[in-house]
Amino acid sequence: MFMAIPFPSISPEIFSFSVGSFEFALRWYALAYVVGMLLGWLLAIRAVGEKELWPARKPVMTRFQVGDFLTWSIIGVIFGGRLGYVFFYQPGYYLQNPAEILAVWQGGMSFHGGLLGVVLATWIYTHRLNLDKRSASDLIALCIPPGLFLGRIANFINAELWGRPTSLPWGVIFPGEAAQDCPFVQTVCARHPSQLYEAMLEGLILGGLLIWLAWKRGALRRSGVIAGTFFTGYGIARVAIEFFRQPDPQFISTGNSLGFAFYNNGYGLTMGQLLSIPMIALGVWFIASSRVKT
Repeated sequence: MFMAIPFPSISPEIFSFSVGSFEFALRWYALAYVVGMLLGWLLAIRAVGEKELWPARKPVMTRFQVGDFLTWSIIGVIFGGRLGYVFFYQPGYYLQNPAEILAVWQGGMSFHGGLLGVVLATWIYTHRLNLDKRSASDLIALCIPPGLFLGRIANFINAELWGRPTSLPWGVIFPGEAAQDCPFVQTVCARHPSQLYEAMLEGLILGGLLIWLAWKRGALRRSGVIAGTFFTGYGIARVAIEFFRQPDPQFISTGNSLGFAFYNNGYGLTMGQLLSIPMIALGVWFIASSRVKT
């Protein structure tokens, strides 16, 4: 007997209103960004406020600098995420429609692009203030998982980035013609709730591991371990989950109905896997080259 979970009736909009020609809507996805940033900021404030976590009892940033860097990170996430989506996923379309590149309200953000934006913002900020770049990277990596968790929950509420077809009892029947377009499926199509898989692995589990390393294992005193663990953990989780997540439709081409970035004789890599493999290598290098600071 076929079993599946109907998609819950949750609107992507929390509330909306209009005054004359002005319309405003607060969406769960936007709220996830705001609350994720706030939780990351609070976690960073907590970390720099406990001097015993740091070498020589000297946190890499002051509380004021944490708040100051929050503005830099927001800019890095928004512009990096948008430009990453443009160049990684739909360069041809935006080359023909350059006026839409910065139209973030139309949707389209890339985690890997946002990460590169934060990395660039971190380098510039720490260089200007002559802060230790590795320790600053550790602090920032520690604060990313809450935003990842909330962002993936928002993806689920939006009924987007769903998984591949499945007959498992926890498969979800996502709404929309695209979600129901399952080859070889004669009845209702259920799919992996891959957004929730990512929320668990990239948000809760990875975030919990980083907090445990920082507060229980003294990892912030060994510069590079927290950042390296984040890069490696996220990369492995994303590569694994891509086997259950529907590949990005931008890469569907003639003879490649699965949407792989590189495809040959039924095998290939999704763009998410392609972008995550270098993260694993970078994370391993960070951990291997980490050093105890006294």
